[in-house]
Amino acid sequence: MREMIRKQVYIEPRQERLLKERAQKYRVTEADLIRQAIDRGLPRTAPQVPDPEAWKRVERFIERRRTGRLRQRKRTWTRAALYDR
Repeated sequence: MREMIRKQVYIEPRQERLLKERAQKYRVTEADLIRQAIDRGLPRTAPQVPDPEAWKRVERFIERRRTGRLRQRKRTWTRAALYDR
């Protein structure tokens, strides 16, 4: 079994009823349902940490474009060709 850390939380009576119903319906423990909900819910609310290396690459690209050190390639398509499909 994985190492577990004990936490105590307060929930509303409505949440307790729902938790008990779902645990019985899916035949899992209430604790397991709570862990699953945390795993599903927290990643959506956590702010994404920017990748410093990615930002440095963007800054270098912008600097090369600004100073003219980045050679612009000739386009291989036409605007009209985009609408032919």
